[in-house]
Amino acid sequence: MYQLTYTTSSNYNWNKALPIGNGRLGAMIYGNNTSEHFQINEDSVWFGGPRNRNNKDALDHLEEVRSLILSGNIRKAEELCKYALTGTPQSEHTYQTLGDVYFDFCGRLTKGINFRRTLDLETAVHTSVTTEESTGITYRCDSFVSKNYNCIVAKFTASAAGSLDLAASLQRGNFYEATEHTSDSLYISGNLGGGGSDFCCGMRMLSDGTFVKGIGEHLLTENATEVIVLITASTTFRSALPRKTVEDTLTKAATLSYEDLYQDHLAEYQPYFKRMTLTLPYDKELDKLTTEERLHRICAEHPDNGLLATYFAYGRYLLICSSRGDCLPANLQGIWCNSIDAPWGSKYTININTEMNYWPANMCNLTECQMPLFSHIMRMLPNGLRTAKEMYGCNGFVAHHNTDLWGDTAPQDIYIPATFWVMGAAWLCTHIWQHYLYTRDIAFLREHYPALKEAVRFFFDFLIEVDGSYVTCPSVSPENTYIMENGTGGCLTYGSTMDNEILHELFGNLLSAAPIVGDTDTAFLEKAKKYKAKIPGIRIGKHGQIMEWQKDYDEAEPGHRHISHLWALHPAFQITPDATPELCEAAKVTLERRLASGGGHTGWSRAWIINMYARLWNGEECYQNLLALMQKSTLENLLDNHPPFQIDGNFGATAGIAEMLLQSNEARTVLLPALPKAWKEGSVYGLCGINTVTYDILWNHGELTQVTLTSKQDTTVTLVYRGVSRTLELKKDTKISLDKNAF
Repeated sequence: MYQLTYTTSSNYNWNKALPIGNGRLGAMIYGNNTSEHFQINEDSVWFGGPRNRNNKDALDHLEEVRSLILSGNIRKAEELCKYALTGTPQSEHTYQTLGDVYFDFCGRLTKGINFRRTLDLETAVHTSVTTEESTGITYRCDSFVSKNYNCIVAKFTASAAGSLDLAASLQRGNFYEATEHTSDSLYISGNLGGGGSDFCCGMRMLSDGTFVKGIGEHLLTENATEVIVLITASTTFRSALPRKTVEDTLTKAATLSYEDLYQDHLAEYQPYFKRMTLTLPYDKELDKLTTEERLHRICAEHPDNGLLATYFAYGRYLLICSSRGDCLPANLQGIWCNSIDAPWGSKYTININTEMNYWPANMCNLTECQMPLFSHIMRMLPNGLRTAKEMYGCNGFVAHHNTDLWGDTAPQDIYIPATFWVMGAAWLCTHIWQHYLYTRDIAFLREHYPALKEAVRFFFDFLIEVDGSYVTCPSVSPENTYIMENGTGGCLTYGSTMDNEILHELFGNLLSAAPIVGDTDTAFLEKAKKYKAKIPGIRIGKHGQIMEWQKDYDEAEPGHRHISHLWALHPAFQITPDATPELCEAAKVTLERRLASGGGHTGWSRAWIINMYARLWNGEECYQNLLALMQKSTLENLLDNHPPFQIDGNFGATAGIAEMLLQSNEARTVLLPALPKAWKEGSVYGLCGINTVTYDILWNHGELTQVTLTSKQDTTVTLVYRGVSRTLELKKDTKISLDKNAF
């Protein structure tokens, strides 16, 4: 059911290649009808090493910057920030592609016909099949990434015995120092640059042909029927001896047959994927079309709920493949970066993009996939403590709008609309409480509570009092520009709306978590209550919109991709239709104004808009924006297009679809809050709410027919359907089913 299918070659177009991965290792498989190309990644392949980029002159100039902002001399404040509050060096290190593997059929396959390539999401296996026109021999390649054996596994087969010749080369452009081979293995190695990590990538060929041998930068075999290729990599980020790690990994995997590796892969992967399914009715005749054809035709006049359900499953697939187990978090491109010099360094952009990557994790029954993010927050913590002290003279944990492999927390770039923003760690730490709400894992909360507490501690020292309120200064509203009264643009300000919303959430999370973990620091908690009470609230502006800044400025870009001041609507639940209807109306005006001016023009921004309309319980707007995302911001391989490719749009849209079906917070859980008319019937199994509760929901004619709840603990749930609430007492592992008559 959940499959991406193509009948044309990618012609070496990365935007048509298909992704596989296990968290640490990823590959984009191009799928060509006469050869094959894997572009490969390993999660710790980053340029350079850890550095202290904290600007030693920041503290001496902080008060002057604040004075300039408060006096309205924004231009001079921004000029001073360029010198005094940027990182030194100004930019963090960057993620890189690992390299490429090229497979050649050595003249056996020169004109392929009946070509077909598929990515099966249920098995996480890519398959390409083609037939040589002159001989009628069919060649096939099946590929997946083994988690337990940490290697890419590719099986090449020929339909006629002894008719497979294969040459495989392993390359990394000009960015490696050595190539070595044995009789069955090939290795490339070198330094990743900037005096940082060393790496090794290795490939082993197992063949039933007459020989396997290494020649130069190639492994070759002839007269085979089946060839297995294993690929893995390591860096000194994790291993003191990457070459030995690679050799040992290949040797261990090579002791198993392909079938054993495949069955082990299924047993490890499928428990993640099969926890949840979304089914929507659609015309089954559309299954005769390729994914590319279906994407190009989808619109309101040509609906394709089957493709939308597959797209949703694809988002879950991508999260499983880029963030599971002991790996790094999914970065801007997941684990599928194709460049040494990637857009935005393929880093972790933490003024929305990294957080958006993990929006679907809890709801879509993949809560473990968020653990790499939490490990990285703890990696950032000591750096953030140092940045706070050295740059701002503050205690506590701070990070700006980017971080990297080593958890760098200093400001990134010299880009005034984004660089001078101190809320990165704060936003990330709100994920700690959300994860706890879904899992009720007290051990997890205790382990990560120090990061949450230190994030709060920073603002005790950093916030200043203006007109009786505690506000951030300097502050920006990422990554927007306002128009001052004199007609000039500005970015720096104090107390932007997004900052205030994050602070309300952060302080509230701390106060909720403290008694659970047994924090008896009464003075600290009382101070948190005091500060929270004096953080500015949300205000409505002259257009009936949510105000973005402390003053009701106009915007230089009214269709801006960031809609930061609606953070309270989503991902937070500070604005809801049932608790704050007036603010909901203002949020609606904000979205309408953005879209009327061309907003939603990047994939991730459109995905955020879907989530926001879901929180406004407007299913029709969700659906129209979902179609717009597919039409305007989705590549032929169904990956998100910023442009260029960024994976956050996939994850954001997956979360948006889930939000259309269920919204769960500490006050209540709403069933089918934003169901569009185009989804008049359907079912979702395994959707998650807070307090460990899983929901199976069926609907028909646009109305709930049945909901079944299962909890991993004894708990109480308040369900809401069409404005009617029902409170249930759930017992651990006991199912309760209701229909619409229960409301």
